Amino acid sequence: MDINQTQENRPERRSENRSIDQRYYSVQFTTKGLDNQYQFKLWNISLKGLCILVKEGSAVLEHLSVGDTIEMTYFPSDAAGPGERLQTEIIHITQNANGRFRGHCLVGLSVV
Repeated sequence: MDINQTQENRPERRSENRSIDQRYYSVQFTTKGLDNQYQFKLWNISLKGLCILVKEGSAVLEHLSVGDTIEMTYFPSDAAGPGERLQTEIIHITQNANGRFRGHCLVGLSVV
């Protein structure tokens, strides 16, 4: 099998391979206009970015836009230490109509 193809024999469209960064498990944040803190498990982690899943129709999606920079608290995987507050840019918001995460949007994050 070609290194750039998935197991389903389709070409890989990502610009780089995904790997797990063991430092963080989840992220928590709020934005202007939201009264609550939102916490999400980190998914689809690459060397250059992170991804969270947000259910379509969630109020948080109405307050996120590509290019926004938000201070987010990243919680470690081992849960031994406190969260780390980092400025984070929203890189993309992609609707996932098919597959495993149907009914959710993938929100790409990049620590700045």
